[in-house]
Formats: sequence, structure tokens, C-alpha cells
Amino acid sequence: MADQLIYMDASGMADLIAKRELSPVEVVQAHLDRIAEVDPKVNAIVTLADGAMKAAERAEAAVRTGDPIGPLHGVPFTVKDSIDTAGVLTQRGSPIFKGRVPDTDATAVARIKAAGGILVAKTNAPEFAYSVETDNLLSGRTNNPWNLDYTPGGSSGGESAAIAAGMSPLGLASDVAISNRGPAAHTGIVGLKATHGRVPATGHWPRVPRRFWHIGPLARSVRDIALAYSLLAGPDGADGFSMIPAGLDAGAGRLNRPLRVGWLATGFFGPIDPEVAATVKAAANALAGAGCEVEEVNLPILKETDGVSIFWKLQQMETRPVFEKVTAGHEHEVFRHVKAIFDTPDTSIDDFVAAEAAQERLRDSFAAYFQRYDTLLCPVTPFPATKHGLEDVVIDGQAFSPFQVMNATSIFSLTGNPAMTLRFGTSRNGLPIGVQIVSSWYAETTMFDVAARLEQVSPVRGLHPAL
Repeated sequence: MADQLIYMDASGMADLIAKRELSPVEVVQAHLDRIAEVDPKVNAIVTLADGAMKAAERAEAAVRTGDPIGPLHGVPFTVKDSIDTAGVLTQRGSPIFKGRVPDTDATAVARIKAAGGILVAKTNAPEFAYSVETDNLLSGRTNNPWNLDYTPGGSSGGESAAIAAGMSPLGLASDVAISNRGPAAHTGIVGLKATHGRVPATGHWPRVPRRFWHIGPLARSVRDIALAYSLLAGPDGADGFSMIPAGLDAGAGRLNRPLRVGWLATGFFGPIDPEVAATVKAAANALAGAGCEVEEVNLPILKETDGVSIFWKLQQMETRPVFEKVTAGHEHEVFRHVKAIFDTPDTSIDDFVAAEAAQERLRDSFAAYFQRYDTLLCPVTPFPATKHGLEDVVIDGQAFSPFQVMNATSIFSLTGNPAMTLRFGTSRNGLPIGVQIVSSWYAETTMFDVAARLEQVSPVRGLHPAL
């Protein structure tokens, strides 16, 4: 039963717990055992949460006595180490914050707990949650469960690796340019970046650049992502970017007609590995077979826009002073990822204004696009997971920077559109390949509809890493 439990999704666990067919104690213990078994190889977990088993015992007693229970009652979850957890170490991937214990939960953590979730562990992140590789001086490097020689990505690589390896069914992560969606794609799970501001970022560090940070769930099924989103969305009275009522759903008014899906792969986000392009095309064909109106589209704005460069120019002048302040006097404890930020030249005011104008053109372009289509299907990352070390990536005989992994995700951080990823393919090296689904602002339910259809016909559904 333990083997079945570790790859059951959170919704299934919650249902069986509510029916008294599964014990919260059994569920939590199975995941703690799984952590002890495989985390020495993966290194996704940085802290076990004290009191998880006692919380499971209380959850089990509540079921026995018929007390009201929440939609995640008795279900374990994990949290990225850049997100505050009351009474549990939150060290932000840095020796500078070693031993730091917050007094309060981040809003997202509090909401999952209020739904009955049981925090079991914190997961690894790069220093200050700022790299496409999960490695730091405090807790070391996280490995991809599908191949330990490869990276799970960053900055939510610890969270995605934990879920992919069966150490957790549900997690809370964050995303500024790729940090949720990229690791999800690299490890073969489902990740969500909702419309910017839908989920309050209160309790996440760094707070800058706030206009780009998102908090979002990671899981192994679309229905888990949709459930977690329903619990996380809505203002908290503290995050000024989170002001839209949770009940507002721009996708709910869709006419009784087939979903209209535009798709694109090569020629828009820089170099794309042929296996990634083939996976996107296969997903488009699958959606056509699932009743959607599917059309290959041309978006010239994407050919003209370097999302990674624009993102960096817009946020660098906010981020670097914050990092310089917290690292002052601790320069010997700073890892190479943050050092690289310090070594980057300042953005000129002319470049900043030009980047803002480019961001506005992107938003306008997608406002027009979503007048015609319900969703966009495209790559998540231009290439599958790479080996550790941030070395150049070779595509069709040409070498490219590993930071181009953000080409297709940074665009939708700039626009603020909701975007999610799920696996739909496998590379010749046996690594997961994901696709990205994007919808109009505040139309998350439309995106979930498309994702659920893809999940049902996925050729890789039910695959798990052999650890």
C-alpha cells in the first residue's frame, strides 16, 4: 500500500481519508518513509517539519469523531524554502539566513493548512530563489529524480523533485520568470503560474520584483492543481497586487462551442530542441482529437521580443540593491548565482524605458490574441533538463546559453497571463518533456479544461522515476 500511496494524487488521498478508507497517519508516515529512502540521492528536502505526525493523529481523530474537515484534510504537503512557515526553518537557500525561523505562515501556506493540509517538509532552492539551477552553499545541489546527473531546474527544483520522486503529493512553489513551470517540466509534473496577483505573495522572499513574483502549486495531476488554486486564490489584505476577488472567472462565460487552441513551437522562442517541438505538435494533435478547434498560429511579436533580456532589464535595479544589503559583511557566504547578479552592469534609463515599452507591446499583442483563441499551446523550455553545471546547450549543432531555458516562460511573466505546464513527452535520454498552456488573464478555468483534456490522452501518464 505504501508504494501506491506515494504516487497517489492529493485529491485521491483526501477522498479516501474523508471516506475513512485511508488513515492520515498512514499517509504522512508513508511520505516520511519515502523521504528517508530516496532523498539521500535526490537532496530535495532541507528541513522536516516538527509535529507532522501529531498533526496526522489529530486529523485522524477528527475523521473518527465526524468533525468538519477541509478538502485537503490529512494530506501532506511541502513548501519551497523561500516561503515562510511558522515555527519551521525557512533559510532561503543561504548560509546568511541559517537558523531563521519565521513567526507566521505565508498566506499560501496558511490557506493550505486551513484546508486540512499537513506540512511535512521544506524543499531546496537556489540562493534567494534566483537561478535556473537548484544549488547553494547551505544545502547543496538537488538532483533530477529521472537522472541524478541532471538538474531539476530552478528555482523550485527541490519542490518539483520531491513531488516527482513521491516524497510529497502537493507543494507550494514560486515563479518569477520560470521557477515553477521550468522545474515542473524538467521533472514531469504539473505546475501553475496563475494570473499575476491571483495568489498573494505575502510571506515570500525576496519581495522584489513584486510585479513579477507569483506563488503557485506543484502537483502530479491537473485536478490537484485546480483544487489547490481554488484554495489559494483571492486577496489577503496585505499584498497590493492581489486585489481581484477569487470568484471572478473570465473563462466562465465561454459560449457553448469547442475550445479554440492556437499552437506554435519553432521560430518564436529562439532555438528549440526538435524533440520539444515534436512534443508540442503531438499535444496539438491530441487536443484536436479531444474536440478542440486547433490551429497553428503566427505571433510575430514573439520573434521580435527577447523576454529574458527584457525581464532582466526591468528587475535588475530593484533586485541587486536588496541582495547587496543582505549580503553586506557576508560576501564569503554568497554563492556564484548571486555573485553573477552583482557582476552585471546597471540598466541604463534608456534601456529600462525601452524594456517597459516592449512589455506593453507584449500585453497588447496577447490581449488581441485572446479575442480569437481561448488558449495558447507552446513549449515550456526550449530543451529538456540538462546536466548539472550550467554549461552551454547544443541544439542542431549550435551552442546556446543555458539561461535561454527561460525564453518561453519569461514572456508570460512579463504579460502576467496564467500559464501552466504538464508532461506530454520523453526525450531520447529518458527525461520528461512538458508543454505550456496559456490563457487570457483571469481565465484559469479555461486553461484547466485544456490541461485536463491533454492529461487524459497523455502518452506518458502514470510514469514515475525509478529510484
